[in-house]
Amino acid sequence: MRTSLRPLYIGLIGLRYGLDTLLLGSLRHPVLTLLGRVLSIGRNLDAPRGERLRIALERLGPIFVKFGQMLSTRRDLLPPDVADELAKLQDRVPPFPSEESIRLVEKAFRRPLAEVFREFDPTPVASASIAQVHFAVLHDGREVAVKVLRPGMLSVIDDDLALMRKLARWVERMSDDGRRLKPREVVAEFDKYLHDELDLVREAANAAQLRRNMQGLDLVLVPEMYWDYCTTTVMVMERMKGVPISHMQRLREAGVDIKKLARDGVTIFFTQVFRDGFFHADMHPGNIQVSLAPESFGRYIALDFGIIGTLTEVDKDYLAQNFMAFLHRDYKRVAELHIESGWVPPDTRVDELEGAVRTVCEPYFDRPLKEISLGQVLMRLFQISRRFNVEVQPQLVLLQKTLLNVEGLGRQLDPDLDLWTTAKPFLERWMHEQVGVRGLLQRLKKEAPRYAKLLPELPRLIHHRLETGNDELRQDLAAILREQRKTNRLLSAVVWVALGFVLGLVSAQVLMRLHVLGIF
Repeated sequence: MRTSLRPLYIGLIGLRYGLDTLLLGSLRHPVLTLLGRVLSIGRNLDAPRGERLRIALERLGPIFVKFGQMLSTRRDLLPPDVADELAKLQDRVPPFPSEESIRLVEKAFRRPLAEVFREFDPTPVASASIAQVHFAVLHDGREVAVKVLRPGMLSVIDDDLALMRKLARWVERMSDDGRRLKPREVVAEFDKYLHDELDLVREAANAAQLRRNMQGLDLVLVPEMYWDYCTTTVMVMERMKGVPISHMQRLREAGVDIKKLARDGVTIFFTQVFRDGFFHADMHPGNIQVSLAPESFGRYIALDFGIIGTLTEVDKDYLAQNFMAFLHRDYKRVAELHIESGWVPPDTRVDELEGAVRTVCEPYFDRPLKEISLGQVLMRLFQISRRFNVEVQPQLVLLQKTLLNVEGLGRQLDPDLDLWTTAKPFLERWMHEQVGVRGLLQRLKKEAPRYAKLLPELPRLIHHRLETGNDELRQDLAAILREQRKTNRLLSAVVWVALGFVLGLVSAQVLMRLHVLGIF
């Protein structure tokens, strides 16, 4: 019943805050603009359009808030007033009451708040779509941040996901193009990540893994998790002290090198994706700070690890080869990779796909980030994928979303950043490590424990296989052994004949020389 009524609720919220007039007014057609004005008659739409859009997304729930968060990073696609208002969704979603937060903490730990914390600030320092954060101090003096899951999130998310699944099935039934896009698999992938985000123990485990991965990079800080205080609904972590990355003027006044910060962000992203296959997939500005502490000045601080993307070795290798082909403008190799991977039909002509990819990508090389829109590039590539029946890969949807976040962040930090030039040395070094001698040694080192265990057991395994093999196999092996023995006898005869012949020649030569010398 809730799922059936959800579209009606979404429609009512849209009408309440004038989202229909926003959409019609943005289409820039006289008739549609007039229709938007007519529909606004009798409704109080005096509030700024950005504020109305933000409040509507907040009312509709966490999935819509996350959509607004992603939009807020794309200032190249939105008017400034709308982008500024949507940026408030990153960490200023209206909090739930402090009394409810305290109740949830005490319920999670099954004891009074005073027994867990020496100090607890009831006023949340940040509030997002899924949870809110309070500062506290443990009894041993450690300063911590306490993340508390919003109550009632599961039912709201399940309702929206059920609606999305229905729409996905409808899209698949409508056309062959809909089936190519695999909407049900994409929704299933989104479902997985959202439900993972509702488990704070999983988020803590994600943070711990990312902290280990990033330790040697010295570019990003990840808070330590305090496992004695982590449950599925409450998570306690090290308190990080930094300046939100969106506060550009404050960072400049503190002496932070903004251009280096932009380059470091690209390095962090490509390291997480290609080296580790484990990347922070919710990189909007509300989850990123910059440290001003002397010992870690200018380093990123990563927060909120509810959504983490993972890639298999096959995915990493395929993506790296594609990126390298793009960076070297080898569009033929890009087309070949799509065919080899099975993403396009095997009868696709390489030259036609190569020409289409060249048409999209060539205009964007050697240009600064401010003149490139990855959103437009992806849209053009989508048009190509439709023409060549390219299958959408659901496991890469999260990576595409994160890449758009990285582009939006880079555009804010350094509009003159050349994304391709910055990424090229890293990818070349990574490819060399994968396919060169160093990569071979690393793989051998990784597989050595398995081989060390297997090799001593190999004779026994072979003997066991021979003993327990079927009769046909034993007969074949016996026939092979008989033939081998015949061959061995024949070879032995040939060897003895040859040896006799050689000895005869040597003996004849010796006797002849003795005769010449008069001995015989």
